[in-house]
Amino acid sequence: MSSSNKLSNQHKNSELQAEIGKFIAYNQDEFAELVTFVDFAEKFTLGFIEINFSPDIDLLIAGLELNPQCQEIQFVILDFPEKNLRFLRDELVQQLAKITKETNKKLVLLIRNLEKSIGVFGDYPPVLQDLNFVRDSYRQTVPHPLLFILPDYAISRLAKFAPDFWAWKSGLFRFKTTELTRDRAIANTLNADTNIERLPTPEQQERIDLLHSLLMEYNPTGEIPSPEHLRNCCNILNELGKAYLSQHKPIKAREYLEKAGKIAKQFLDYSLEIEVINQLGKSYQQQRQFENANSYHQQALDIAKKQKNRRAVANSLHYLGNVSLDIRQFHQARGYYQQALEIYIEFGDRYWSARTYHHLGMVAQQLREYDQARNYYQQALEITIEFGDRYWSARTYHQLGYVAQQLRQYDQARDYFQQALEIKIEFGDRYSSANTYHHLGIVAQELREYDQARDYYQQTLEIFIESGDRYEFAGTYHQLGIVAQELREYDQARDYYQQALEIKIEFGDRYLSASTYGQLGLLAQAQENYAEARANLQTALEIYVEYHDEYMATVTRENLEGLPE
Repeated sequence: MSSSNKLSNQHKNSELQAEIGKFIAYNQDEFAELVTFVDFAEKFTLGFIEINFSPDIDLLIAGLELNPQCQEIQFVILDFPEKNLRFLRDELVQQLAKITKETNKKLVLLIRNLEKSIGVFGDYPPVLQDLNFVRDSYRQTVPHPLLFILPDYAISRLAKFAPDFWAWKSGLFRFKTTELTRDRAIANTLNADTNIERLPTPEQQERIDLLHSLLMEYNPTGEIPSPEHLRNCCNILNELGKAYLSQHKPIKAREYLEKAGKIAKQFLDYSLEIEVINQLGKSYQQQRQFENANSYHQQALDIAKKQKNRRAVANSLHYLGNVSLDIRQFHQARGYYQQALEIYIEFGDRYWSARTYHHLGMVAQQLREYDQARNYYQQALEITIEFGDRYWSARTYHQLGYVAQQLRQYDQARDYFQQALEIKIEFGDRYSSANTYHHLGIVAQELREYDQARDYYQQTLEIFIESGDRYEFAGTYHQLGIVAQELREYDQARDYYQQALEIKIEFGDRYLSASTYGQLGLLAQAQENYAEARANLQTALEIYVEYHDEYMATVTRENLEGLPE
């Protein structure tokens, strides 16, 4: 090893020793009690250590291992990060069998990361149910002192949902967070340069975990946050809401956003209040509750205009455009986006301009203005590439693929979809990948590669089932129906169409129901059930006329005219 590397390692080791010393000094009394507990604990003895941040856990463990009173103790750290863990005792027994005991040393087990399976939401997580149920067997099967290292919220949930196990505790040690650890957490969350939407999925979860830990610092379970901590609480709650929206968990997001909204009003911080209200609107949009979404975005717009906050006006207009796009009010959506774009250009905000160009492309595409759509997407793509935002570029590659697909340029479509998919996989975005698998399925289907198409649709369906997004099942069931129909598997096709139609009706998506009625009509025609074919095609036509889709109305009329009298 070179002398420079030795000096570097010595410097790092010196910094670590200093951090350990500061952490222990900051928690001097609690650390002394914990050392005494470890010294006297024999056989199965249960203790809990409350620490909110993972780096502080590392400092604590290092401090214990270095402590003179603990030199005759063999600390073994057992890590359980699996969020679907259920049978902890069985896992402990397996791990114990692998441990080589050191001579003349007492074995003490330190359990960490169990909060992953305990979770933040929901009643009676399986790991705690089992912990409570098999409590009595721990004395025989885990005959060693056992210390659970958990954050505030996880200890509260364990006490609530595994009360019999909790009642056996012989010690509870609450460690305070050092200022350095808290500052680092704030720098990596509230003050981070990268929006959580642009992070790969594992890094998103790391940030969410940090935000939960920060929230426990400023708002411990069962306590009312002090006035000086309210603003930090509000910012953390808002960031947690945005984080869960990025994971398509609108109900979880709203729980935090509603709390953030109440606090923001107390400060008369209109910028933050507007942002929270818009995020609440997005949560309802994800659930397809468009009236509620529109109401929140309009409320945000009204406040922004009243406060003469042009930047917030642009954001609210953009979000109103998103809702209008979803409910197929395309000209209204275009109006909102154009107004937002003017303000972004006025402020020189090229990054947000890219998002608006992207959405203007989606409007043009829906209006079958394909050259215009491509132009908008290309403008968006140039800017996102300029900013190095690969994640958002994937969305635009996907839309360019969709335009090529609609123009029957299938090789080009496939190329764009593959580029989009590679980036989404790189970022671990399974949910968004599903949509691209779906469109790759359509391309394969159009090229009569039916087995390949089915494979893509099945991958799509698995991801939507995994995410619990029932509405999205409908589009994939519809396409699986078309594949089955092309292969003359008519009963299978009918089953898929019926499943698609039921979901579309359940979610009130009348426009997209028309395409499935149309396919049911063509299926009935293929089976020479002409009365049924006419009824379904007529229903489809009425919906297309209602939504002013002249192109699809014309196609459906031609199909009706082709039926035998």
